[in-house]
Amino acid sequence: MLSLSTGLHANDAPPPRGEPPAEQRRPPRDGDRPRSPREGAQRYSLQQAMSDRAQLHTIAFSGLAFLTGDFAADTFLPPGKVSDYFGFQYMRDIDAVQGGHSPAFLTRIAFNTLAILTPAQRAQLIEAAKQQQADVRRFALLRLPLIQAFRQTLERSGPAAKAPLSRAAVVAHSAALYELDGRIAWARADAMGQVIQGLSADQRAQLARLKFGDSRTWPDAPDPAERRSLPHDLDVAMMTHASELFAWQGGSLEADTYFCPERHAMYFGGFGLKTAPALGKQDFSISTALTGDSGADFLTLLSPTQRALIEALPDRQRAQLQEIASVRREIAHELRRFLVGERPDAQRVQTLSRRYGELDGELAYLYVQAFARVGQDLNPAQRSALQQLRARSPHDPRDPKGPFLYAAPLDAAGMAEATRTEGFFGADKR
Repeated sequence: MLSLSTGLHANDAPPPRGEPPAEQRRPPRDGDRPRSPREGAQRYSLQQAMSDRAQLHTIAFSGLAFLTGDFAADTFLPPGKVSDYFGFQYMRDIDAVQGGHSPAFLTRIAFNTLAILTPAQRAQLIEAAKQQQADVRRFALLRLPLIQAFRQTLERSGPAAKAPLSRAAVVAHSAALYELDGRIAWARADAMGQVIQGLSADQRAQLARLKFGDSRTWPDAPDPAERRSLPHDLDVAMMTHASELFAWQGGSLEADTYFCPERHAMYFGGFGLKTAPALGKQDFSISTALTGDSGADFLTLLSPTQRALIEALPDRQRAQLQEIASVRREIAHELRRFLVGERPDAQRVQTLSRRYGELDGELAYLYVQAFARVGQDLNPAQRSALQQLRARSPHDPRDPKGPFLYAAPLDAAGMAEATRTEGFFGADKR
């Protein structure tokens, strides 16, 4: 069974039972200048995430990761990017003291939230996590054959040696994947909504004192008693649900709709390059500049013809990305009805989720076609320079290499799932 140690967002990991959360004592490793609250608020917005510049450098970073990585690195995925309609990503990106990418961030807000909830309310979150485990695992498994098919396209190996990648097959598979994502989001929203509806006036006042977007207002809180008896997967799932519950009740529709630039077409190893090195390291802060800087450097190493293939992508994806923002907002709006005790339209959420998946599949297909053409055209000097650029990213030779199911080691069943790529190849009907 999937260990929901993968249930954490990005580099967060709960401390060992009985230990307090790590304090944010040291500066980020990358040496980025801390931003004031106003600067942070200006920098992180949906408009900025969707801008041509942010998208180009993020796509380029994915290209760097894909062309210098392997299937194992491609599989890494922070589960905070799954069913992410609850404002947590926005809360961490706009944090007033730029603490959102510290390992202590999720732990501190989860501990504070759980300390406010009653044992019965905490039990509701635990039960919800149990009910979602199978779908959470299935989502990760369904990603694997698509990831493998994209790498076969680059390498002209397996079925890709005989037939082209099918756009229709990619889009259809992505639609099914996102329909599952919508089901997970629905179940999570339902469970959290029930807990929020049951909060007392005093509990609501306590939560209000913990400011959304300002982790300075989050005091140290005790390690929840339940952690001592829960298996690891449910322990971490409870922490994840608690952090999202806080963000959701304290945020807004805009926060729920928000996505970071690298949120889509997450099959090319960007998170394996950027986020995997943070696993298990409480003193590690993921650089907020790594994606943009390395993406820009990647483009400088390409020939004009190669670079043009990448630089064309922001415009080629524009319509899909704009529709994605609209679809996300509609899904988030429906789910927010749980917050006020209403029942959202389940069929509408599923229909919108499938459409979201079709759009993300379109992006992934555009990216892999461009990446493959560039990768197959690289000369030896370029390949060497790109590997040197990859090596500049923070890493340790002892870091886990994957393959991963989220952030956990991939098991034999997962490896078997990854081999099922034949259906992704063949000429599309016109």
